Amino acid sequence: MDNKDLIHRIDSSYKRMSKGQKLIAEYIMNNYDKAAFMTASRLGNNVGVSESTVVRFANALNYEGYPKLQKALQELIRNKLTTVQRIELSADMDQSMVLKNVLKADMHNIRNTVEEANNEVFNAVIEKILNAKNIYVLGLRSSAPLAQFMGYYLNFIFSNVRIVTSGINDIFEQLFHIGKGDLLFGISFPRYASRAIEAMKFSKEREADTVALTDSMLSPLTAYADYSLLAKSDMASFVDSLVAPLSLINALIVGIGQVKKEEISFGFHQLEEIWEDYQVYIEKDKS
Repeated sequence: MDNKDLIHRIDSSYKRMSKGQKLIAEYIMNNYDKAAFMTASRLGNNVGVSESTVVRFANALNYEGYPKLQKALQELIRNKLTTVQRIELSADMDQSMVLKNVLKADMHNIRNTVEEANNEVFNAVIEKILNAKNIYVLGLRSSAPLAQFMGYYLNFIFSNVRIVTSGINDIFEQLFHIGKGDLLFGISFPRYASRAIEAMKFSKEREADTVALTDSMLSPLTAYADYSLLAKSDMASFVDSLVAPLSLINALIVGIGQVKKEEISFGFHQLEEIWEDYQVYIEKDKS
């Protein structure tokens, strides 16, 4: 969906709308950042019209129901919400419903990620990781823990993994040796870190293979990615929902593990001996 398409639909249909629909259109145009995360019922209450009027409004814009209109709205504002605006979106959330609402939102993100998963791309990414000369896993700001997690497990399987994140050295210094035959696995979600986009572009110019783990094909990372893995991260809060991308990373690691299970098994046998010798983990009660 082209982001501009929603605005165009509203502009071109406005004159033919009913009085109630015009009120909805005006509210959305002036408060699209808030409307994007409202249910049809709540939007109707805020505007002063019925829920059915909101649904008819979506149909009048040629969307197949309100959820499709809401998705177009969310795409429109995906990279424009400031942290303050995110806090405002969840300001009127019932405190007693926070736990259920957040868990349900995470479940919704995983469900949508599963529905849009491309198995062909997923398998191609596994192949690229397996054959890369060096693997660079990049994650900045809130995506840094995802890169750390992925790098942690890949380091059990490969000896050529480098985690690229904010630190003492600049991103470009960490990517200084990247080149042909190497792979950059870039992770970024709204609000996209500008350095992550620049790192993808830099790696592409150095003829490295590139993979983007992001939320949408509209993400600026996809412009420099050979392959794009999509995971939903929608959350009406200042907190980023990283459950779906973390689950996708888990799937990648399991997929790689299936191919290299003999080497992994041998490696972990050695690691278990080291862990036991140096008491890395609490020993089980042998009594």
